[in-house]
Amino acid sequence: MRTRIKLTRDGEAFHGRLTATQTDLMCHALGILDDWASTDEALVVQLGADREEVRRLCDRLQGDHKTPREFTLTARELHVIHAAITAIAPMFLSNRGFSEEGFYNRTSFFRENFDAMALSIVYAVSEATAP
Repeated sequence: MRTRIKLTRDGEAFHGRLTATQTDLMCHALGILDDWASTDEALVVQLGADREEVRRLCDRLQGDHKTPREFTLTARELHVIHAAITAIAPMFLSNRGFSEEGFYNRTSFFRENFDAMALSIVYAVSEATAP
């Protein structure tokens, strides 16, 4: 999976091209946490966004699952995506440790894909905002 993304500054937002796999990973993270959160308040604590905002963002990201698409995302939206991507792994911890198989079965991705995508988002914003 290609996890490297490049963003450019677009006013107060960021513009970039995301592959279908990248947006699928983002939607999986948002959707799983939306399903697992017992209340809007719990989701706000975890992602900084309520269900309505999470679902709107996921709807924007969903596509044909085959072609790359151009996106303009605000810093807030990137934060929500980043928070979801980094919050997924702890959901698969148990007293026996981390369940790599459970993680993959539920997300269709390996944990390192999520970690690499989270890091790539931060690097891309950093590069786009560097003087």
